[in-house]
Amino acid sequence: MAAESADTTQSTDVTDVAELVRIWAAGWAVSRGTPRPAELPWGVYVEVGKPDQTGRHVLPEPSAAVVRAAAASVTAPYTWLKVPVEPLDAEPWLPEGWVVDKEESGYLMAVGLRPAEPVAPVGYTASVETDDGVTFVRVHDGAGQLAAQGQMAVLGHATVVDRVVTQEAHRRRGLGGFVMRTLTDEALARGAAIGVLGATPDGRALYETLGWHLSAPLAACVYRP
Repeated sequence: MAAESADTTQSTDVTDVAELVRIWAAGWAVSRGTPRPAELPWGVYVEVGKPDQTGRHVLPEPSAAVVRAAAASVTAPYTWLKVPVEPLDAEPWLPEGWVVDKEESGYLMAVGLRPAEPVAPVGYTASVETDDGVTFVRVHDGAGQLAAQGQMAVLGHATVVDRVVTQEAHRRRGLGGFVMRTLTDEALARGAAIGVLGATPDGRALYETLGWHLSAPLAACVYRP
């Protein structure tokens, strides 16, 4: 499924925002176990099927006309548009019933992968498991409780990192960085050369310390008629 979700057989420039957006959408679908993205005139559509997210249109090359065309195709509430522009720039392009959700907006980030040689912080152990194309890293404390986790989908030469979370009681101990470094080495072992992810503002700070670069803002727009 992953190999068909995006054309990842050729080298990708980590500054090519449109291609990174397509890779991100394809990898997100694999990571979340949704159907493969469907190609549409304005980009791709991922069916999600959740109460707060019916589906998402991802627009690699946005403009006012592209955003309006994608929005006009939507009839189901809680359908989202993910657009690589500043949220304030997307707002005037939206028809009635649409809003920019600033809390869900974030950043598209990418990096050329390099060996990371992760070392677990004292008192923690990690496990790595791959299931149905998705690699999961989980970190447990000495009592066996889950402390941090993350996952990724490798699409040819690219990996899409997703759901990197540290439990609140275990934050500021280097676990997020350890998860990311572990995912990096696992991705390299699987033939990936670049990494792509969608980051929250808090996540962006962590990823930048690990060498990831901001590729574009990501405006999150939702249909709430």
